Amino acid sequence: MIAMDGNSLPSPSCPDARKRRVCYYYDRNIAGVDYGESHVMVPRRVDMAHALIRSYRLLPDMARLRTTPATAAEMAAFHDAGYVDLLRDITPEAFVSGDGEVARRARGFNVGEASMDGGGGRYIDNPPIAGLWDYCRSYAGGSLASARALAINWSGGMHHACRGCASGFCYVNDIVLAIKELLGSFSRVLYVDIDVHHGDGVETAFVDSNRVMTVSFHQRTGDFFPKDRGLVSHVGEGEGQYHAVNVPMSKGMDDDGYYFGLFKPVMEKVMAVFKPEAIVMQCGGDSLSGDRLGGLNLSVAGHARCVGFMRSFNTPLLLLGGVGYTVNHVAACWCYEILTTTSFQFASSIIYIIVQFTAVAIGKEIEDEIPKHCYDSYYESQGHKLHYAVDKKLKNDNTDYYIKTISTKVMRNISRLEAAPSVQFEDPAGGSIIDTKKLFHTRLPREDNDPMVRLHRLGGELEVDGFLTELGKRQLELLEAAQDQENGCCHQTHGCQSEPVKKHRRPKKAYFKY
Repeated sequence: MIAMDGNSLPSPSCPDARKRRVCYYYDRNIAGVDYGESHVMVPRRVDMAHALIRSYRLLPDMARLRTTPATAAEMAAFHDAGYVDLLRDITPEAFVSGDGEVARRARGFNVGEASMDGGGGRYIDNPPIAGLWDYCRSYAGGSLASARALAINWSGGMHHACRGCASGFCYVNDIVLAIKELLGSFSRVLYVDIDVHHGDGVETAFVDSNRVMTVSFHQRTGDFFPKDRGLVSHVGEGEGQYHAVNVPMSKGMDDDGYYFGLFKPVMEKVMAVFKPEAIVMQCGGDSLSGDRLGGLNLSVAGHARCVGFMRSFNTPLLLLGGVGYTVNHVAACWCYEILTTTSFQFASSIIYIIVQFTAVAIGKEIEDEIPKHCYDSYYESQGHKLHYAVDKKLKNDNTDYYIKTISTKVMRNISRLEAAPSVQFEDPAGGSIIDTKKLFHTRLPREDNDPMVRLHRLGGELEVDGFLTELGKRQLELLEAAQDQENGCCHQTHGCQSEPVKKHRRPKKAYFKY
C-alpha cells in the first residue's frame, strides 16, 4: 500500500475551507477509435485506465465532469480554419477511393501522408481514421471543459498538433486550446510536459508569449521525434524569450537522475521566477520503462512523484494524459496519479501511469495488487502489480556529469528571466463566463445499469456464460421486486407473511462489479 502526502487547497466556493473534490472527464466512445491494426497509437488505453480506476473504487472520490464536444469555432481559436474544415470532411473512404480533392487537401495538412519508419518502410503517422471529427471534438471538448473546471482529462494531451497540420499522431492540440482558455482567467500559465517526446506543438504556439512558460523534459537522441526542437538553447523568441525551457536527456534515464537531478531543481526555480497562477501538466506515459517507442526507464512511482511535486505548490492544476505505447503501463500509472490530486482546489490518457496519477491526484492509498476487472489479462506479464519492475539491464547513458551540465545550462537560462511579466488583467484573452454548477454531473453515471454497455465494456475478455447467467439473475430479482410492489406487499403496513423483498445489490463476485 502506498501513502501519498500533500497539502489541501481550500475551495473558493466552500466557506468552511473544505477541499474541493477532484474533477474527472471520461468519454467511453474514445475507446472505439482505431488508428489501424499496426499503428502504435491505441486510444483504448483511456478505457483501460478508466476500468482500472473503477476497480480501485476511485470514482466516488471524484466529481464527474459534464462536457460537450468542441465546436469548429473553438478549435479555430488556434487551428487554421481550412485545417479544421478538413478534419470535419475527411473519411477513410474519401481518402482512399472517393473524393480526390479531399485526399489532396488531407495530404497537404499531413493527414494520410506516409513517412519512413525505422525499418525503412512506409508508415502513416496521422491516418484518416473513421470518426476522426467526433474523436477530435471529444478530447478537445474534454480539455476545454477541464480547463474551465481545472479537471483531469486523460484522453487529452495531444501536444504535437500544429496550427495548420497534424503531427505525431495528434490532430487537434487540445493543450493549446485549454491554455488559451485559462489565460482568460489567469495572468500567467505554466505548461509542464513529462512525455518522452518534446512538446513541440505547445512550445511553438506560445514561443513569443510572456504569459505562458513551457517546460519540457524529454528524450533527445539521434533521429528521435521531433528532431528539430527541444535543445537547451531553444528558449523562446521576442517577448517570450527565456519562457521556453527545454531539458533534453539520453536513453536509460532512471528515477533518481530524472527527479533529483533535473525535474525537482528545475521546477523549483521555474516556480520561484515565473510565479504561475495556473499549471497545465501533460503526463505522457511513454517515458515509463518498457515503452514501445520511448527509451527512458522511469517507474510508475517515479513518474507520479513529478505530479505530486507540482501538486505541492497548491497552484490550480490541470492534468492531461498524452500518449504512451505500452498501454497496460500507462493505464496503471494514470490511475495511481489521480490519488495525488484529490486534495487540489480543482483537478482537470498508457494505463499504469493513468491509475498511478489518479491515485496521486486524490491523495488516496491503493494496494499494489491490481483488482480483478474486465482488462485483467493485460496485466499478467507484470504479475497483476500496479508497480511493475523497471528494466535493470537498460544502460543509462545519462552520466552524473551530463545531468549536472544540462541542469547548469537550464538554470542559467531561467535566471535570465528576472521577474514575472506584468500583464494587464482587466482585458483577459478570451476566457468564458461559466456557471460552474453546470459543469458537473450530480451523481456518477451507473454504467452497469445498461446490460449492453457492460457487454461492450467487457469485450474480448468476456466470460459469456457467466455474464449472461448473472444478468439473468439480476433481471429476475428486478421483476420479482416489481411484482411485489404491484401486489402491494409491504411488511410494515399490511403484515404480509412472505419474505421481504430484498434490496437489489451489485453481485459480490469481483468480476461482475465492473
